[in-house]
Amino acid sequence: MTIPNWITFSRLLGVPFLLYGLYNPTSQARWICLTIFLVAALTDWLDGYLARKLNQISDLGKFLDPLVDKFLVLAPLMVLIELGKVPAWGVFLILARELAIAGWRVNQTKISGANIWGKLKTVSQIIAIALLIAPLPEVWQTPSLIAFWISVALTLISGGIYLLPPKVSTGE
Repeated sequence: MTIPNWITFSRLLGVPFLLYGLYNPTSQARWICLTIFLVAALTDWLDGYLARKLNQISDLGKFLDPLVDKFLVLAPLMVLIELGKVPAWGVFLILARELAIAGWRVNQTKISGANIWGKLKTVSQIIAIALLIAPLPEVWQTPSLIAFWISVALTLISGGIYLLPPKVSTGE
């Protein structure tokens, strides 16, 4: 396994600690959870950067990276549902898109990396989850939910772009 793939895999190690900490209602625990989440999210950028820089782009990395991203995003969202921070149906839309794309990718002969819409989706999800995890004052509740719904919209748009067939030029 390559260094970027190890970094991708290491991102999973933070998820159990993040989930455990989210059930602790103290500000200190929330700041720790936010730090764990952001460090894990930054490794998403780091593994891609190193894969390109070290010329270690692999099919395993193209498969593993989005899978680990799904765990990093969906695990805290499930806890946030339970804590009453986000509506379940919004998270369901994200989950449905992720399962649809994962199923679609299984049938592809060549594994492709994320396009710009997939990257925007991931960044928006990270921002929304970070805002929802952080122990921010009450005034931040509405902006946090707006960020969540923006991420849901970008998740659905990016999914549609993956699933829609590309237009073929007729040369006219």
